[in-house]
Order: sequence, then structure tokens, then C-alpha cells
Amino acid sequence: MVIRITLIVLFGLFMRWDEGAAFGEPARVVSLTTRPSLAKANLFLAAGDYRRALEVCQREINDAPSAASYIYLTYVYHAIDAYLEHLSQEERWMAVEQLYLNLAYRDTEDLIDPPGGLARMAKEMIQSSVRQQSDVSAAMANRLDKAESNRLWVEQAQWRTMNPKTWWQGVPTAWMQ
Repeated sequence: MVIRITLIVLFGLFMRWDEGAAFGEPARVVSLTTRPSLAKANLFLAAGDYRRALEVCQREINDAPSAASYIYLTYVYHAIDAYLEHLSQEERWMAVEQLYLNLAYRDTEDLIDPPGGLARMAKEMIQSSVRQQSDVSAAMANRLDKAESNRLWVEQAQWRTMNPKTWWQGVPTAWMQ
């Protein structure tokens, strides 16, 4: 259901693609790779360390807010959601619990007082939260630069289509060039 809604939104954004800069006009594109912290977030995604990927994106927004940085944060939220969905479809509940622990643990104090939770409950709680937060960060990106947001959403849609079973393990290759 979430994937269907995401695809509908992405299609809608694609249909509005022509509202951006006209051919030959300079674009207001800020390459995500000019931000080393966002490249670091990509490494955390590849490792499955979603907590650190979120933290890096949130620091980037604090240091240099832009539509691109909000879209990157939104992408990480979507990646968490898709990864959880993938794990639940394969009934890999131990991996869901590990993701929950990755998101919940902050400091060494958590080792002696660990956060608990059943894997299926953790999945529902995490998905609900990341979906809400992704909606918020996507709206913020749109307010900052609608044309840039639309461009990045189109790149995401293409990336997800090319990598349907693993897209959440990294970011679109165009973002890393």
C-alpha cells in the first residue's frame, strides 16, 4: 500500500516536471556529493546503520538546510520503511528486532538498560514514525525548492525501479556524482 502511494506521488511529481527551469536556463542544483556528510550517510545506509544515517542527515539540515538535504532525509525515512516491509514479507523478525535496536540504542548506558520490544510491535512503531517524519521532511523540501525537490524525486523513482529489491541500501547513483 505504501509503495503504491509512493509511486502515485512520484508519478504526480513526474507529471509536473515541466514546471521547473526551462531548457537552457541555469538550474539551482546543489550536488549532494558536495556535502561529505551526505556521502557518509550513504555509507551508513549501505551498512544498514539507519540511526547514524538519520543523524548525519539531521546534522546536515542544521548546518546547511536545503531542499536537497531535506529530500535526502526523506529518502532515509523511506529506506527504513521499505527495509522493514522487506523484512516482514520474508518473516525475518530477528532482523526487524536488530533494526529496532539500531534505532533505539544511543549510548553505552543502553547496554545495561536496553530498550525492549517485540519485533512485530517494533516494526509497526518504526514504520508509523518514519512515514510521518518522511511526510514532514518532504513538505519542508518542497517549500524550500519545489523544482529541486521534483528533480530529486524523479531520480529516486528511477533508482527504485532499477533496484526494486535493494534500493534502500544506498542512494541513487546520480546523487553520488
